[in-house]
Amino acid sequence: MNLLILGGFLGSGKTTVLLQLAKYITGDDVKPGETKVAIIENEIGEQSIDDKILKSGNYSVENLFAGCACCTLSGSVPVYVSKIQKELNPEWLIFESTGVGYPASIQRTIKEVLDVDSRICIIVDAKRWLRIEKPMEQLLSGQFENADVVLINKKDLVDREILEKVTQSVAAHVPDVKLIPISAVEPVSETVWEEVLGQK
Repeated sequence: MNLLILGGFLGSGKTTVLLQLAKYITGDDVKPGETKVAIIENEIGEQSIDDKILKSGNYSVENLFAGCACCTLSGSVPVYVSKIQKELNPEWLIFESTGVGYPASIQRTIKEVLDVDSRICIIVDAKRWLRIEKPMEQLLSGQFENADVVLINKKDLVDREILEKVTQSVAAHVPDVKLIPISAVEPVSETVWEEVLGQK
């Protein structure tokens, strides 16, 4: 089982990215009873809209509503991951982190109890990035820790000049990480998913 942790600030488009990615992984050759992708959704609240969207996609979903990933989920995350590995043994487990959580903290917690290959993909909102970067700098910088790739989402909502400014700004936080502009409401190239999954 491989683990992918999707992170990014609230409203960056993680669920939209997740659904496209899950469809890419599952492909068209899923055998009866086979689970290629399992999803753990971790959002704050009793019942999230994201939960309904994910369930409509017929994916195996485990919901955690325990609050902030960086402080209250460290005890339960390994339990959920271990359970999914034993019961479903998916090719990929995708963990959608809360918008105020730290993916690297989740990664470390899981690695303490399970030997799984893991990657971190951070989603950035191109439309809001320049407005939230300074006031949320500490949180956003923390979310980039251990990132393998950053998807700059919503490129369709900004002009080329703004997209370039956002890319330069994000690059200052993660100078050695691959940055890829996308629009998750449109079909995303397979080469992007290969980069996210570390298959290139």
